This record gives sequence, C-alpha cells and structure tokens, in this order.
Amino acid sequence: EWAEVDFGFDSHRGTEVMLMKMADDKFEMLEEHQVAVQNMFSSRFLATFEEQVTSWQKTLANISEVSTLLSEVQRSWVFLENLFIFSDEVKKELPEESDKFVGIDMDVKEILMNGYQIKSAKEFCNQGNIFQKLEKVQGALEMCQKALNDFMDSKKRAFPRFYFMSSNDLLDVLSNG
Repeated sequence: EWAEVDFGFDSHRGTEVMLMKMADDKFEMLEEHQVAVQNMFSSRFLATFEEQVTSWQKTLANISEVSTLLSEVQRSWVFLENLFIFSDEVKKELPEESDKFVGIDMDVKEILMNGYQIKSAKEFCNQGNIFQKLEKVQGALEMCQKALNDFMDSKKRAFPRFYFMSSNDLLDVLSNG
C-alpha cells in the first residue's frame, strides 16, 4: 500500500513552490499500520518475519516523524516568509535575521522541490538526511521567530497600547505603518 502513497501538493501563492501535505486518510492509515506492526512484535511467530517487521517499523516511524516535522516547518516558513521577505519594516529592523531567512528560504524551497520530484511519501521520508535537514531548518525558523517576538515586545514596551493587539495585527500595523 505504501508504494502508492504520494504527498498531495498545493501551489504556494501561485508560485512554482509546491507545499506538501499527506492526506488525512493516509495519515490515519499510517497510524493503523504502526499499531499493526507493533502488534506483530507480540506474535510468537515474530522470529520468522522479524527483519521485515523491524524494517517496516522504522519506515513507518520515519514517515510519521518527517511528515509531522515537514508540516510544522511549512507552517512556520509560510508565516515568516511573508514578514522577512516581503515586509520592509521587518527587513529594516531585523537585517541580520532577514539575511539568515534568505538562506532558510532557499533550504525550504530545495526540500519542497525534492519532495515534489519524489512524490512518494515512503521514498521522501526515508531519505538518509531529510529529517536532519528539516530539524536544522526548524531550529533556524525558531530563531527567526524569537527575534521577531523580541522585536514586537520592544514595540509593545515603547507603545503600551500594542499590548491589546494580537501578534498578527501588530505585525500588520508595523509592516504597513
């Protein structure tokens, strides 16, 4: 079944960048298969199939971990891209992080392009270094998010009325103000 499971793709803001997503029914199937493999470990006949069962346990765990981390990375990247690439205010106030984000942006687009070329969830998620790449990008995105939050906190201290605005509204005001 996993040979035929592909990621779904949606164009990101009409660009050539394709966001990846595993369909909900496929993710449910993944969870069911992980439980089935776990149950196989309690079988008295495990010795006969232990190598295949262990292999499938690792494969399914990789698919689960990578697809979960990938969705987190994409969510953070889409949010921060709007600010660090398209907002002059953020570029002006956080030039160092904006420069770092350009590199992060290229890394994310490379990962997404790789996924679009491979398409298969099993193949993409079981590449040797994909999880490490995603962890590295996620860490860098968190650093950019932290710098952005520090920047917004400084604006809130300077203008107390900003405490009553949501982060998204404050970013909108600062970007367009």
